[in-house]
Amino acid sequence: MSWLQTLVHSIRESKGLAHKKDIAIAMDELASAQPCDSSCRVGDDCAVLKSADGSFLLFAIEGFMNEFVQEDPWFAGYCGVMVNVSDIAAMGGRATAVVDAVWTADSWQLQRILQGMAAASARYRVPIVGGHTNARNKQAQLAVSIIGSANAVLSSFDAKPGDVLMSVIDLRGSYHGAGNNWNASTDSPAERLRADLELLPQVAEGGLAVACKDISMAGALGTTLMMLECSACGAEIWPAAFPRPQEVSVERWMQTFPSFGFVFSVPPTCVERMKQLFGSRDLRCEPVGHVIEGSMVWVNHESERELLWDFSGIPLLGCSQLNHATDVVGEAHACGSI
Repeated sequence: MSWLQTLVHSIRESKGLAHKKDIAIAMDELASAQPCDSSCRVGDDCAVLKSADGSFLLFAIEGFMNEFVQEDPWFAGYCGVMVNVSDIAAMGGRATAVVDAVWTADSWQLQRILQGMAAASARYRVPIVGGHTNARNKQAQLAVSIIGSANAVLSSFDAKPGDVLMSVIDLRGSYHGAGNNWNASTDSPAERLRADLELLPQVAEGGLAVACKDISMAGALGTTLMMLECSACGAEIWPAAFPRPQEVSVERWMQTFPSFGFVFSVPPTCVERMKQLFGSRDLRCEPVGHVIEGSMVWVNHESERELLWDFSGIPLLGCSQLNHATDVVGEAHACGSI
């Protein structure tokens, strides 16, 4: 196989993308339970409830793999806050507070998880206002929920043909452990972390992008696929164009979870303004492709072109048909795990 064919195969078979496919089960089983008066549909990073004053309440939850919590309890606790804050930012919002549900086999595990959460809470200035605690379980488990607010919302459902796909990723970090977790948070200046996240509400309120999703464990390409399926669009994507550390291969980077990473669908007239906005804070925001009509997502490298996904044949989340057919909205249960 060629390099691009190998990349396509690795993305299709990746564990991170496989976990996202489980969301389709929730789509099917809970469709009738979705409220009909929400402002965003199933598949977004947060559920969205419109307030009387015209602003939006954001609500999300993240669950974590037991193995991850067991092996690295402090970092799992830290990520419990960090990834939820990222979900709020991806919707153009600002985080308000989190609650947690944690089970462990002993008090040491519990302390390490909560210490990690407390560290992230202080760095991001997002208070932990309650939760559920049990240190007498057979294994460590963690889920963290968050609320936030937004004046304008970025949804996964508003990308349209002709838009430019752009991505911003904080490269000022390193891999945490032997896995594919890129850590640009725990050792970064806290004020910089908060100011960088503030750029996302500015994007939403300034109308610089029409759709956004934070890069999850599905990786940059997997996350882009989810946004495209929600918007019922296809795309041409250049994987090597995503902001990437020089020492990291494209193959690994496409399956990496960055602690600060987002994919946008941007009107062509706003591309330069997006680059300037993030560049003002030393963050690279680069065009990585463009949205097209249809159900096919293609990846390109030099003169080679391969089909990554065709939603008409193999749905990923199953959200496009559900939402476009019934206009059912809301999502808190469908947020993927780290």
